[in-house]
Amino acid sequence: MKYSSDSRVAIIGGGLGGLACAIRLAASGCKVTVCEQQPELGGKLQRVQDAGYRFDRGPSTITMLDSFRSVFTSAGKQMDEYLTFYPIHPLTRNVFADGSVVDLVQDRGVMEEQIAAYSPEDALRYRGFMKEAGELYRIGEQQFMSKLLVDWKDKLSLPLAASLFRIRPFTSLQSLLSRYFRHPNTLALFGRYATYVGSSPYQAPSIFTMLASLEADRGIYGVYGGTYEIVRAFARLATELGVEILTDTKVHRIIVAAGRVTGLETNRGEIQSDIVVANGDVLSISEHLLSPAERPSMTDNRINKYEPSLSGFVTLLGIQDKDPHLRHHTVFYPEDYEAEFEDIFKRRVAPRKPTLYICCTSETETDTAPEGHSSLFVLANAPYLSDQWNWEREKSAYGDLIVERLERACGLRDLASRTHLRMHYTPQDLHRDTSAHRGAIYGISSNGSAQTFTRPSNRSKDVRGLWFVGGTTHPGGGTPVVTASGRMVAERILRDEIGWNH
Repeated sequence: MKYSSDSRVAIIGGGLGGLACAIRLAASGCKVTVCEQQPELGGKLQRVQDAGYRFDRGPSTITMLDSFRSVFTSAGKQMDEYLTFYPIHPLTRNVFADGSVVDLVQDRGVMEEQIAAYSPEDALRYRGFMKEAGELYRIGEQQFMSKLLVDWKDKLSLPLAASLFRIRPFTSLQSLLSRYFRHPNTLALFGRYATYVGSSPYQAPSIFTMLASLEADRGIYGVYGGTYEIVRAFARLATELGVEILTDTKVHRIIVAAGRVTGLETNRGEIQSDIVVANGDVLSISEHLLSPAERPSMTDNRINKYEPSLSGFVTLLGIQDKDPHLRHHTVFYPEDYEAEFEDIFKRRVAPRKPTLYICCTSETETDTAPEGHSSLFVLANAPYLSDQWNWEREKSAYGDLIVERLERACGLRDLASRTHLRMHYTPQDLHRDTSAHRGAIYGISSNGSAQTFTRPSNRSKDVRGLWFVGGTTHPGGGTPVVTASGRMVAERILRDEIGWNH
């Protein structure tokens, strides 16, 4: 069935992917309604303000600016009219347990000098590694991140098959890194890229080596006013295009008749629609918004077989003074990096000595904290929800552990006495607020080739007119990737559902 360009589209979830999809569809004449269950748009990206401190709770490392720019150009707008990005230097400061420091920069020579300070052998192999990372990024961008894999014609293309052979899908990231490097600092430095897709470097495929090239060659950016300004910019453009935005609107059921969507049942009543786009976890949407009879290809058994991605324990700190050794992005690594992932994915408990990522926005934007103070977003990798760990019971004690590690292992001296504001946000909180399946940040993990390259489709196999955008589906997790997928899903809807041929 084909619909006209004024088709009614209901979007579940007002994250960046859902908003990008809404903008593209509305710009082509569709009547779009976005339903967000939280009081504010943004999904996992939310603004927190208290006592003069401002935080963005959610993604803070911004890359691939073209993913955001394309949302505006698809509506005939210029991104600079809505958002201002700025480059961050150094890209990230990396501090290791032995005291070594590597400031990630784009200059190959400077990187070699920093690595050589603790491993001359690794430094000699750095350029060869970056050459391979660049080649993997080129393949990933052309064959995986820039197109949907909805039907068999998409998946059986010869260029895609050739690319799968070239990227060695059954080789782990750690195995590829070990071909170049020996020192644990370098292995952790580049192994961390697996966590960008919610996974373990010891299990994720080597394709994620491409992220080293993405950051070093294309840069990391901040947003004036904070990362949440991306949400505000998308919302402003969507509103200008006539998108109806409903917050505090929880969807209870996707209404299906004769195998096709007809609307949504919400706490505000029924919303009729010809097409539904679920900007949320495919597994949660299937489990809670469709009956088992309506989703025969996504049974409860299959849902439970998918391994969720890692989650995160977030600590927001408003502190007196500034710590001169912190940069906008700073990562502190433990002595035993592998043990962290053993805890998360095998034992499913919160690591006692986790890697700690700190985003100190007050390093580059002074208005995020009172004068002379700092706003710190601290993220520790954490397990997805299971019976092995109870966040209601452990939240307070684990928060104390994080603060203690910030003092002892990260050098934030007298932190407890300098802290004016402290808040914690757990995987359980994330699950409650966003319906993330088992509290996972990125949907399913990319541990192994199957979950990386055969993710659930963006188009429902069971219900006509139902589409998916989010980290669980193709092309995967990460802020710019989910944003791009929202736009690509909209364009596929325009082609396949509406018959838009321009």
